[in-house]
Amino acid sequence: MKKFEEKTVASEKIYDGKVISLQVDEVLLPDGNRSKREIIKHPGAVAVIAVTPENKIVMVEQYRKALERSIIEIPAGKLEKGEEPVACAHRELEEETGYVSESMNHVASFYTSPGFADELIHVFLAEDLKKKEDAASADADEFVEVMELSLQEAIDYMNRQKIYDAKTAFAVQYLQLREATKANE
Repeated sequence: MKKFEEKTVASEKIYDGKVISLQVDEVLLPDGNRSKREIIKHPGAVAVIAVTPENKIVMVEQYRKALERSIIEIPAGKLEKGEEPVACAHRELEEETGYVSESMNHVASFYTSPGFADELIHVFLAEDLKKKEDAASADADEFVEVMELSLQEAIDYMNRQKIYDAKTAFAVQYLQLREATKANE
């Protein structure tokens, strides 16, 4: 038995949607008691820290219904069934920003909200960006504005809560650390 493992006694699928599914599991706790867990199942996602030759971070502003507001984020998207994360990163970068990159280097992978969801996001760094004239377009229900921010502008946007999500905050802090490391070399 794994430390603190909760054994599933019963599972009921409540909703099965395009992006997520929701299930309620009855679990047996390590102390023998029972409890319920509401779990979101997600196919996983990617996010791209895209840096231009001018050292600008490519971001998109889009409305997020769950927040009832627009926020500025790094390009990101859901993995399609059977899709490799690096292929998804290339696709999302092009669809959301019109940029392409030969380099797509894995930075980290992390669970976004492990208390209730199994979404694993894979973060990539794309440099040597090129604007593609005939770039693939965003999804029909996705409206974004592409922008390029300096690292300082991104930090300022975080302080003003215009950048307000974990993957983008991670990206900005990653770039800050990378810059500090280069300065100390």
